[in-house]
Amino acid sequence: MESFLIVLSNVKSFLSFPLLKIGSMQLTLWTVVYLVVLVYLLFYLSGKLKNLVADNLLARRNIDIGVRQAMATILRYVIIAIGFIIILQTAGIDLTALNVLAGAVGIGVGFGLQNIASNFISGLIILFERPIKIGDRIEVGDVEGDVVQIKGRSTTVVTNDNIAIIIPNTSFITENVVNWSHTGKMVRFKIPIGVSYDSDVRLVEKLLLESADENPDVLKEPRPGVRFMEFGDSSLLFELRVWSTSLVQKKGLLISSLNFIIIEKFRGHGIEMPFPQRDLHIRSGRIEVKTVSEEQQRQKSE
Repeated sequence: MESFLIVLSNVKSFLSFPLLKIGSMQLTLWTVVYLVVLVYLLFYLSGKLKNLVADNLLARRNIDIGVRQAMATILRYVIIAIGFIIILQTAGIDLTALNVLAGAVGIGVGFGLQNIASNFISGLIILFERPIKIGDRIEVGDVEGDVVQIKGRSTTVVTNDNIAIIIPNTSFITENVVNWSHTGKMVRFKIPIGVSYDSDVRLVEKLLLESADENPDVLKEPRPGVRFMEFGDSSLLFELRVWSTSLVQKKGLLISSLNFIIIEKFRGHGIEMPFPQRDLHIRSGRIEVKTVSEEQQRQKSE
């Protein structure tokens, strides 16, 4: 131990030559190495502490994962802020001598780093107000997926294709965000269906409700519902409304499975789902109709 201290003292004396002078304070190479090492350890250990608090200490209290991550992240920011001040003081740096440097950095943040600063502040707002949290199913812009990580500058969203998309935090503050699970995991889905005008509408309603009851991902309570929406150009338009908690992240799968059941039931009961139709009315004039023999058709094809 004594030999290590002697070596450390020799290294310190070797690196203790001035690099920069700010007021009465001298910045030496040893100070730079000291700051780099301790700041790295501060970020590394604070990250480990964050994971320990979120995944172990708070997990024992059955707290929601989003709340745990938010609390642990805020704790890490506080530790980094306090630790950075302590490191500067123990390095012998007079904070009052850094006023000019801090002003220059402030101008740099205001001009060149304003996007980073705004994203960081937006990250703090997200952690405090929690409009989104880890595990939520969200839509922002053209991106739809599950929130897996919220950092100081950005948020990571994983889509159903297992593609991670990094979104700046300002997007969640300045844009409209659809949060499918903000009020809970129970979501209602609407499936539009069109049938021919000759269909028995009460039979259509019955078959749609049976289709919903046969799907295991559709909740029994609240009960599924059928709405007769309007008289369309070519069909009668209905809407099947169902609730689900298991396929909130895969609404396409739920709608597809319901459509498979619906089409099979409709075909089994003779319910027609028509193509778009148009009526042609001729008010005046004549239409000349000619028949073409098989020989003429063959000659044209050749």
